[in-house]
Amino acid sequence: MHDYTDIREEVAKLCQQFPGEYWRAKDRARAYPTEFVTALAEAGYLAALIPEEFGGAGLPISGAAAILEEIQRQGCNGGACHAQMYIMGTLLRHGSDAQKAEYLPRIATGELRLQAFGVTEPTSGTDTLALKTTAKRDGDDYVVNGQKIWTSRAEHSDLMLLLARTTPREQAAKRTDGLSVFLVDMRAAVGNGLTIRPIETMMNHSTTEVFFDNLRVPGANLIGEEGQGFRYILSGMNAERLLIAAECVGDAKWFIDKASSYAKERVLFNRPIGQNQGVQFPIARAYAQMRAAELMVQEGLRKYEAGEAVGEEANIAKMLAAEASWAAGEACIQTHGGFGFAAEYDIERKFRETRLYQVAPISTNMILSFIAEHVLGLPRSY
Repeated sequence: MHDYTDIREEVAKLCQQFPGEYWRAKDRARAYPTEFVTALAEAGYLAALIPEEFGGAGLPISGAAAILEEIQRQGCNGGACHAQMYIMGTLLRHGSDAQKAEYLPRIATGELRLQAFGVTEPTSGTDTLALKTTAKRDGDDYVVNGQKIWTSRAEHSDLMLLLARTTPREQAAKRTDGLSVFLVDMRAAVGNGLTIRPIETMMNHSTTEVFFDNLRVPGANLIGEEGQGFRYILSGMNAERLLIAAECVGDAKWFIDKASSYAKERVLFNRPIGQNQGVQFPIARAYAQMRAAELMVQEGLRKYEAGEAVGEEANIAKMLAAEASWAAGEACIQTHGGFGFAAEYDIERKFRETRLYQVAPISTNMILSFIAEHVLGLPRSY
């Protein structure tokens, strides 16, 4: 598989313009890194997956993974813009020619941001088929009512990919039928049936809850066929897990590099602390975990690009990578001792940020349930 060395080097150069001081200031203010996202867009990285005919780079998913991994490895935070990478697939695979022509060129230039993903709800969580937000046909429009939660970047996105129920669950032919995907123009929607409320969290992730009160969405904004939305979203979830896994690998590499450098430089009792096995071993183990996760990510990307079933690899990659980044963060803090908790070292910020990925976009326990049922053939647990 292509290693994208040239792209990684250029991404690293861009990230060097946004050092730790920049991210610490954003973290303190819980502010969106607009300048960083704009720089990525202007450099074309957020258009990586958009075909060249629409102004993008036309890269495969492995290219997007390389970009996001490098962002994290350089100490930056791709969470501010990574959704555009994995949301894009739904529009590319299932959008109409008219929708692609209307939106993709402007997304490619950065004029429009496609960052908001409206799926999770307060009462259903990861039980996507139980969502209650409805979209009812009314003439040329759909009227949307309901609520979504953990809709990150909603305040900083022009477009939202929304999953809503168009057929009552009890009337659907199959349990996976009856859900539809819409592309919502949030610029027109806010104040006209769409309300956004920020949620304060332990990391600066710009997440919100959104409320729909008779929001009218043009029928032309339905993506694909009505009632088939769950299948469209599901295919994108594997891409999401692989890309998040790549980010976690990048985080792990950042932590390991940081810990290794400090262990060689910090001298106590007339010797570098890295000479002690009690310091060496956690870092070495974290490195081994990172490499194992990295290999699973690469296998998942390979199968995804080959059009093969990739559920097993995507889920395992996400789990292993999230655990590897957390272990690397733990080793990094322990190596630095008290300095690991000092904001100026950036470790505690990255530690908080990477902890998210054992919970979202899918929790470790849900992944284990998937492996048990769909890989090992054990009885369904829920």
